Amino acid sequence: MARRKPGRREQILKMMLYPLEWLEERSGLVGAVRYFLFRKVPGDISWGHTLGSASLTAFIVQAVTGVILAFYYKPDPNSAYESIRYITDDLTLGWLIRGMHRWGASVFIILMFLHMGRVFLYGAYKYPRELNWIIGALLLVLGMLEGFFGYLLPWDQTAYWATVVGVNLQATGPFVGPFLGNVLQGGTDLGPDSLARFYSLHMLVLPGAIAGLIGLHLYLVIRLGVTSPPWSPTAAGRPQPGPPPAGRSGLVEPKPRGARLR
Repeated sequence: MARRKPGRREQILKMMLYPLEWLEERSGLVGAVRYFLFRKVPGDISWGHTLGSASLTAFIVQAVTGVILAFYYKPDPNSAYESIRYITDDLTLGWLIRGMHRWGASVFIILMFLHMGRVFLYGAYKYPRELNWIIGALLLVLGMLEGFFGYLLPWDQTAYWATVVGVNLQATGPFVGPFLGNVLQGGTDLGPDSLARFYSLHMLVLPGAIAGLIGLHLYLVIRLGVTSPPWSPTAAGRPQPGPPPAGRSGLVEPKPRGARLR
């Protein structure tokens, strides 16, 4: 029997799906995203499980608003405060962007504390998720360091003297404390070198480290699954009912060449 000629609608659909099929065949990214969005989760989870996603959303807001602020901020003692004043008073919606970044930093830290508290109370740090707990603790430390290094950037009296107190506390630590204090300040006092180092750490080093750890954190969440509350039969640390799940070599299985997306 002769094959039916594909209609216009099928041809248009095939053209639209071709870029996705090309990308999936060479990278598997489409399947990975599909698995991430439509994977199975326990039926007894609650709104408390959304604190991790809320923390990720807060970080994305911080990253986007930080990039916008970096377009206009000048990391120089003679221009830093004036650039902040320009962003707040003269730039269109600058007050909103700076406010979102300033208050969003506190929201980010609070959400991470709440998320880690939920993980601890639910016992989600138990086997086999110990590594993910360690990564989460590192993310919390890096998030607080991000806030500390960003506090100096307005270069006003509050930022200057608060940073002096923080650096002096660091310098009183044993062994490497004085060395770290001198490295952060770039000398004996806060000055242009200090502002440049704080800006580079706040804008480049720490956000990159946080983004990398978040990616690893999400990978482990996807690979190990979401934990149920402690009162559930499938809670973390308890023997799981039924046969053990079949192992997977990765997030997605390789597809044969030319396989269609479904």
